[in-house]
Amino acid sequence: MKKGHKIIAVEEGSIAWELGLEPGDSILSIDGMEIEDIFDYQFYIQETFLTVEVLTLDGQEVSLEIEKDEDEDLGIAFASSLMDDYRSCSNKCIFCFIDQMPPGMRETLYFKDDDSRLSFLQGNYITLTNMKDEELDRLIRYHLSPVNISVHATNPKLRCEMLHNRFAGNILDRIGRLYEGGITMNAQVVLCKGINDGRELDRTIEDLSRYLPHMASLSVVPAGLTRYREGLPVIEPYDREEAGKVLAQIRSWQDRLRKEYGTAFVHASDEWFLQAGEDIPEASYYEGFGQLENGVGMVRLLIDEVRERLGEAVGEDSDDLPQREVSIATGELAGPIIEMLAREVSEEYPEVRIRVYTVKNDFFGHTITVSGLLTGQDIIRSLEGKELGQALYLPENVCRAGEEVLLDDLTLSDISRALHIPVNIIESDGRDFVDKLIGDKNDNRKRRSL
Repeated sequence: MKKGHKIIAVEEGSIAWELGLEPGDSILSIDGMEIEDIFDYQFYIQETFLTVEVLTLDGQEVSLEIEKDEDEDLGIAFASSLMDDYRSCSNKCIFCFIDQMPPGMRETLYFKDDDSRLSFLQGNYITLTNMKDEELDRLIRYHLSPVNISVHATNPKLRCEMLHNRFAGNILDRIGRLYEGGITMNAQVVLCKGINDGRELDRTIEDLSRYLPHMASLSVVPAGLTRYREGLPVIEPYDREEAGKVLAQIRSWQDRLRKEYGTAFVHASDEWFLQAGEDIPEASYYEGFGQLENGVGMVRLLIDEVRERLGEAVGEDSDDLPQREVSIATGELAGPIIEMLAREVSEEYPEVRIRVYTVKNDFFGHTITVSGLLTGQDIIRSLEGKELGQALYLPENVCRAGEEVLLDDLTLSDISRALHIPVNIIESDGRDFVDKLIGDKNDNRKRRSL
């Protein structure tokens, strides 16, 4: 029996609506081809003449002949954005953050995805270990780009050990097939002290650079290590000096690759600079910010956007802003940067007093210093009894995307009630940072006299 994909909504006025399709009907095939997932569906509906086989809600199979424009959609929504189940990870990486979480959290936090389709749709990084050859062929045939790959090591034996997967050693063969197919790729290395750094990192960078230009970029990020590592391999965190050595190693490769290929190719994530106490590079270092979602260049972009927003206020004539006191809570790693930017905002808007509080991560452990892994309970514990002013602001990455829930299932409302203060989110761009803190909803801004 053919696999059907149930329709949950039909857009009014669309082709599907005009044909009488309804929620509860199922798409069985297009032009005789069964539909595995959203990529099959999108590929086959590109034709201008289609025969769509449908199983109606009352159990009848009907064939619909459709004539349409090449880029015209049918106007159908399905229960899953993939039109298929999400594929879970078959690895047990020695640094996997999910394996380092405490018990008793919500079930979805323990799901490990390793789905190539999410790499294309959402930018997720995948290991390529659970892809069959025919799935790799289909990805190439549909020319799905870019594909983001968690490499970690190109040494076959080491990669198998790090991923605890005996099939993980053929990574360069798979990258080679994607390269021959003209697929754009990005790669990442989660660096583990004494395991895949040093000479192994040199080997990985050199191996992957051979696939330029289709292998467009490589990021190096430090492993996140929580206090819940009982029974897991011992991995030590990098200290300040060691972080500086990693940066020096990456810079050496960047110099070499710029001469050979005209691109730096490999970039360090922001954590390395912050941990080493080094200045954040200028925007040109990041070559277009190709791996922002992997934490490469987010700090520089925030700094530049804040300063650009402040620069727009020069010469504006407006009424004085009201006196205002607010506070920001952030992780320990970004604390100095946020304090610097808060000072710059207050210098330009002296009516606004901003307090910045860094929150120590007791929940996951003190080696976790990024704001994106802060919990509501740690924020409350850290800020109880503090002077918070008229409002408290949190970075948007403390919450699940599109929601107001933190990792420990406390909400912004919970934090607000506990601290007796309005709690708001600052989006991850500099304009919102400035506008939220000064609290002026009008377009006119007041800047101090120069």
